[in-house]
Amino acid sequence: MRPSGSREIRMSEFNIHCVDCTRLASHLAHVRERFNGYHGRPVAPFGDPLARLLIVGLAPGMHGANRSGRPFTGDYAGILLYQTLHKHGLASQAEAVSRDDGLELRDCRITNAVKCLPPENKPTTDEIRACNRYLQTELASLPKDALILALGGVAHKSVLQAFKLKQADFGFAHGVEHRLPNGFTLLDSYHCSRYNTQTRRLTPAMFDAVVARARELLTRQP
Repeated sequence: MRPSGSREIRMSEFNIHCVDCTRLASHLAHVRERFNGYHGRPVAPFGDPLARLLIVGLAPGMHGANRSGRPFTGDYAGILLYQTLHKHGLASQAEAVSRDDGLELRDCRITNAVKCLPPENKPTTDEIRACNRYLQTELASLPKDALILALGGVAHKSVLQAFKLKQADFGFAHGVEHRLPNGFTLLDSYHCSRYNTQTRRLTPAMFDAVVARARELLTRQP
């Protein structure tokens, strides 16, 4: 069941015009010049503002979120993600192609540890740290006993950093479930990237099991 009452989601800190990271801002300016019509700016979280499940990815993909302006929309990584969310009733449809495709998330929201497209999909430590304040705001908006699904090691570490928790106390591994001191549950999964899925490091069955567990935990909540 969904929690009753209303909660104000404090997304005011997100800034689509943020240029705090010089390297990322310069890279995005170049991308906008090269690819006319691409979003080419920081990508905001997407989904249910009252969600109990927050999915945290790495960063916008070049021809996915960086093009469409919506997380995991229009690229390979989004295929497995949205198909699996739809299977478990967390998305209204199994395909995400554009911001106006009618897709809605149910009790679920998606964001990234880094809001801007990094060169070669590799943000620096300083860029991850600089963007962490946005993730802190998103996590603060979650209800008590919320679930967080981290896609990959960077997302996992960013969540712990936002909560000021020690990395050594909560190691990343696919399928691991961490009960955090603040009452949240952190689930880990390999990122559903093209590389991970094509090399079979992450199979559809492996990812399905993690999302199924998240759905089970949501169902158990009062």
